Amino acid sequence: MKIESIRLKNFKTFKEMEIEELSNFCVFVGANGSGKSTIFSVFGFLRDAMSSNVTAALAKLGGSRGFREVRSRGTDGPIEIELKFRDKPDTPLTTYFLQIDEEKGKPFVAREVLKYRRGSSGQPWHFLDFSRGKGTAVTNELEKVNDVRELNREEQILKAPDILAIKGLAQFERFPAVVALGNLIENWHVSDFHISKARPEQEAGYAEHLSREGENLSLVIQYLHDHHNEVFHNVLDLMKMRVPGMISVDSKTTEEGRVLLKFQDGSFEDPFLARYVSDGTIKMLAYLTLLYDPAPHPLLCVEEPENQLYPKLLWELAEEFRTYSNRGGQVFVSTHSPDLLNATRVEEVFWLVKKNGYTEVRRASDDPQLVAYMQEGDQMGYLWDQGFFEGADPR
Repeated sequence: MKIESIRLKNFKTFKEMEIEELSNFCVFVGANGSGKSTIFSVFGFLRDAMSSNVTAALAKLGGSRGFREVRSRGTDGPIEIELKFRDKPDTPLTTYFLQIDEEKGKPFVAREVLKYRRGSSGQPWHFLDFSRGKGTAVTNELEKVNDVRELNREEQILKAPDILAIKGLAQFERFPAVVALGNLIENWHVSDFHISKARPEQEAGYAEHLSREGENLSLVIQYLHDHHNEVFHNVLDLMKMRVPGMISVDSKTTEEGRVLLKFQDGSFEDPFLARYVSDGTIKMLAYLTLLYDPAPHPLLCVEEPENQLYPKLLWELAEEFRTYSNRGGQVFVSTHSPDLLNATRVEEVFWLVKKNGYTEVRRASDDPQLVAYMQEGDQMGYLWDQGFFEGADPR
């Protein structure tokens, strides 16, 4: 499943923003405070709203002020989020539109629509249309419907006006279009990895996927060792190649069933345990574990992966992100690193510029000068460092 465009209105620093023709691998650059994290927070907000409700998701993102803190400063009217995506490359473009407003200090879903257009003309088909907790959803198997008049619409009433309709309806197979969107939102991954949380050994447990902050890294490593041994050894082999000075990585299973990793550095005669290795080594292990997940996330968002990593590793890490995206998991990355940016292609790069208090997004492929330089063999990181990204000076 691939997101092809994002449109935001009155969301944090984005008063009006639309990014179209998103590639499988997208890299966002910009000055601090320009809104790179805000793009990723959209996905975290939708996932939180799916698991709880809009009120709770707004409070998590905007604190005690909730809606008023998330809505762009100095603006009136509702917050709007619109995603366009395809379930598969050959399926119609689907649009999910969410409008959130506030009344007497309480947020509510003013409008929630899921629709797609069959063919290149005609009106789009609405498969879900809700307002203030009431609306209709289509129950047909979509591939069996050829005429909009054949759609079976079922009326539904939600328990509260701040609940997303897709939250409840995604649990029922008779709403296939909603199920597809629900699976996308529930399974995308917004990484906010913290080395301090990943390093300590955890109590015995079970985890198949790396968590947002990475505190379950040892449990995921153990899961790969026990259930996907080929992937486990592939990750260890890549560690030997990626970490400077690392000549071997061995695993040992304790009597309690835990997996201990032992790293052998060329400078030392004896190996040492994971808790003694560098921050960069732990972070590389976490990224490889994430990128070689046997069940890739449909969307992976990673903020500033260059932190604690050796600069020469960033080109290879960018290639790993691109490979992951081509396997079916779209990747969005924010960065301040020219080294990582040097590994990108012109169609993969976007930069953010703040004007009059609000953020604009520009596409590198829309700049003729950047395109010409890249065709002549230049690299994006050098061009950014030399000031060719107007309004997004890295210094």
